[in-house]
Amino acid sequence: MSQILPSLLALDFDGVLCNGLREYFQTSWQVYQQVGPEQPLALSLEELERQFGQLRPVITVGWEMPLLLRAIVEGTSTQEILQNWPKVRDRLLATYHLTATDLGERVDGLRDRWIATDWQSWLALHDFYDGVIAALQRWQAQGQPLAIVTTKEQRFVTYLLEQAGISFPPEAIYGKEQRQPKPVILEALQSTYGAPLWFVEDRLGALLQVAATPALGETELFLATWGYTTAGDRAQAEAHPRIHLLSQEQFCEFPHWLCP
Repeated sequence: MSQILPSLLALDFDGVLCNGLREYFQTSWQVYQQVGPEQPLALSLEELERQFGQLRPVITVGWEMPLLLRAIVEGTSTQEILQNWPKVRDRLLATYHLTATDLGERVDGLRDRWIATDWQSWLALHDFYDGVIAALQRWQAQGQPLAIVTTKEQRFVTYLLEQAGISFPPEAIYGKEQRQPKPVILEALQSTYGAPLWFVEDRLGALLQVAATPALGETELFLATWGYTTAGDRAQAEAHPRIHLLSQEQFCEFPHWLCP
């Protein structure tokens, strides 16, 4: 029996290919200091970073990250953040008279200036997960169609891949500037490449949105268990009829992901 290959392998970036937690914290901390009222920390920076990493799975788009720090500093419980992040986020926006647009511009602008002035220190805060660069190179050499579908700015993804030795076509990176939900992007890709797509994502919410999209009923969905997920996410994904749990080791063994 021959191995069925996807028409297109679509990959999230953060939490699937690249671990940028250290950079997220540094960038978020600097923006937090720009927009938040001065407030003494009741915990160390090390502890703040630890909690930030633990709660990173709630983040959908980068502008939310400074707000996550604010929530932690104010003592919002871990349970409240994990269960009700959109409400916590929106409350903080209103309380401090902030907007998603302004926070997004601050986060991206800070990154742009950092890269322009000290790109080596910025790059050093990112780690590609073991084996993924070699896997991407192998899949490219084999002619497997690939796309990256991410909420990160396309230029940052391109830069990080180039520094890792990957030449990835910019037109195959669907970043934040698309201003479209991931299911809409995947529908457009399916129109171009046909079915079935395979989609790898570490955020359960994104996979559930795709699973609820009738036009993407043939798409195979994979939760990257090595990414920014929680135990609750993994348990919910395992119980879902459309979602496959994927380990880092399995990821590098593509296309043998659906073998019993």
